[in-house]
Amino acid sequence: MNETGEGSVWGKDEQTCLRAIQRFKTKNRAMGIPENIDPEPQTIEIEWPIDPVPLNVQKAVGKLIVKRGEFGFLETERVDEIARIIEEYPIGLEQSLSLRAAINQEKSVYSHRRIMDRKKDLRRRYENGTGILELAKLVDGPPVNVFRAILTARNHSKNRIKMMLKEPGRMNERDQEQFRIAEEADRVANVDQSETHLAADLFEDILCDHFESLGVRFRRQGELSKEQILSEGRPIRTPDLLFLDDLRINGIPCAWIDAKHFFGSALSFPRKKTQKQVNRYTEVYGQGAIIYRHGFCDGLHLRGAQKLDAMPVDLSRLIEHNESRS
Repeated sequence: MNETGEGSVWGKDEQTCLRAIQRFKTKNRAMGIPENIDPEPQTIEIEWPIDPVPLNVQKAVGKLIVKRGEFGFLETERVDEIARIIEEYPIGLEQSLSLRAAINQEKSVYSHRRIMDRKKDLRRRYENGTGILELAKLVDGPPVNVFRAILTARNHSKNRIKMMLKEPGRMNERDQEQFRIAEEADRVANVDQSETHLAADLFEDILCDHFESLGVRFRRQGELSKEQILSEGRPIRTPDLLFLDDLRINGIPCAWIDAKHFFGSALSFPRKKTQKQVNRYTEVYGQGAIIYRHGFCDGLHLRGAQKLDAMPVDLSRLIEHNESRS
């Protein structure tokens, strides 16, 4: 037993769990936690069922659903093909499509240097008439990134490239056409990510409604951002929900929650990115949780945050939103 009377259920996260419990007892409270909370923080216990995808399933399915040079939104026929491929595996279609997006994102990050190393060759082939999608397949990289490499090979500055991609009318006719083709075939490096942000914001709203219905008090990311901009000049630590009650989920203290509108894969790049974010929160608030819209892989290990899927949450509004947009 530890000093709070808890058992070893906390495991390696014992120190961050203690920090979460003691966050209301410190003389100088961490940013975002009010000095006066009325009524005083209450201990609230929640049971949260989870159903993670086995690591061996993620690995097997990942190899089957990703094609070389395929980085865009999928036609119905391709989605149906993926649905048939995964029939024998304990993973859903939405989870598989989100896993595919994560694999492509990781490929995008790790292929960047390789693409830039070939930028002169890509420019030569492009200016000799090869289309952007054929070049993307050649290097197995996102079409928009390949297009950026070609512009770089023309000695354009980063600022000029950024301006040209935002205002394609500044480009010549062929470049405009090929950039349009690249964007339509690229979900990873696409310049316009507004739809992704809309869905993520709605997921966050739904989670807030869920915890509010359970009687758990919290502050939202927007409030924290405004407050920290005034006091620090910029947002520093802004989880989606910062709890003002002593919440325990499955017996584990939870000071904060961050919402991820995707599948929590055990891939290296997204894990490192999420762990870096978790570390910022655990430093001051202690243990928290990540809720993944499309569930997560049991091979994903995060220090300082338990992993949850969205099974207990009513996602009907989000589903209706996605169906109407599609």
